[in-house]
Amino acid sequence: MTFAEYLKKENLSNRTISAYLWTVEYYTQNYDSLTKENLLAYKGYLLEYFKPKTVNLRIQAMNKYLDFQGLKNLRLSSVKIQQKSFLENVVSNADYNFLKKQLKKDENMQWYFVVWYLGATGARVSELIKIKVEHVNIGYFDLYSKGGKLRRLYIPKKLREETCKWLENEERTSGYLFLNKFGERITTRGISQQLKNYADKYGLDKKVIYPHSFRHLYAKNFLEKYNDIALLADLMGHESIETTRIYLRRTATEQQALIDEIVTW
Repeated sequence: MTFAEYLKKENLSNRTISAYLWTVEYYTQNYDSLTKENLLAYKGYLLEYFKPKTVNLRIQAMNKYLDFQGLKNLRLSSVKIQQKSFLENVVSNADYNFLKKQLKKDENMQWYFVVWYLGATGARVSELIKIKVEHVNIGYFDLYSKGGKLRRLYIPKKLREETCKWLENEERTSGYLFLNKFGERITTRGISQQLKNYADKYGLDKKVIYPHSFRHLYAKNFLEKYNDIALLADLMGHESIETTRIYLRRTATEQQALIDEIVTW
């Protein structure tokens, strides 16, 4: 069995398999054997030139290869990623509501709903573009993440009802919810670019008007209304609850406002 076949059996995504194969190929081209000394030298090289997240991805790849080779005793330890003590560039509720209001006022209903879905479902933009009219009708969309883990993306009642009215007006009963001007499924790049255009048009900060920012907003609002971090981790599709903990923190802007108010000495 080849390493590629081994990875396929592990139910990993094609993207992950490609990254793992690339990493191992790089290692074998630059180091003559699988020894602790060589592996630590490789880790040192990674730490010098790459960010901790990238280092850990490469280490995961090498550890998977070591497992495949029956050399688990040589596995490398991952590096600790220091989380920031605040959230950066998160769209505020005021800007989110203002953007929705302006889009609706301009009768730009598709983009009104794009923004609403991003803010009210916690969907990643790659997930958002896969939502279909059929999912709106049943009120949820089942997603299968790497490793075959199921996550259910819920569409809140109010949003569901408003979407159904819009679809009725559009005389649409099936297919992808968000389409481009050619009637095809919109792309993630198309959404990102168009949001920047609307930020420009309505005088909003482009640094906070991007798809993932609305996912952050969803998480923050959820915890403020219903403080169950384990449930939020499931809803967001986080592998670890530690990833979700960042949403317990305030944004840099909120921290600044608090300091301005509290520290008067």
